[in-house]
Amino acid sequence: MNIKLLAIGKTDNKNLQILIEEYSKRLSFYIKFDLEIIPDIKNVKNLSESQQKEKEGELILSKITATDQLILLDENGKTFSSLDFSDYLQKKMNSGIKTLVFVIGGPYGFSQEVYEKAQGKISLSLMTFSHQMVRLFVIEQLYRGFTILKNEPYHHQ
Repeated sequence: MNIKLLAIGKTDNKNLQILIEEYSKRLSFYIKFDLEIIPDIKNVKNLSESQQKEKEGELILSKITATDQLILLDENGKTFSSLDFSDYLQKKMNSGIKTLVFVIGGPYGFSQEVYEKAQGKISLSLMTFSHQMVRLFVIEQLYRGFTILKNEPYHHQ
């Protein structure tokens, strides 16, 4: 199985970018992992919230293939402990999925079309985080999940 993380907009904070690269490198030891950045929509000040979600949704869906399984990072999604998330990853790998795609949407969330295409939603927390920080959190949790599956000493219970 491959894992892809799609995110809208670049990471401006250099310190966050360094950590994202570090955990992406660590994660690639366990699984083929790609972080794909979808450029910010131009002239958003001229768009309504729904128009921005539609445009971002079109870009997100253009990056998805018919065999991908799409999981949205969404505040209304299912929450997991790190151990439960590692079990979730194992089940996805056992199911024969070719590519598991996690998506971090724009500031207003996802368009209806993206929600309809998705096979699941995950929430990292009841709290709200910046979209740039969420990238790091997702990649770190993926890495943590694989270290749990391999019984490596990264995660402490």
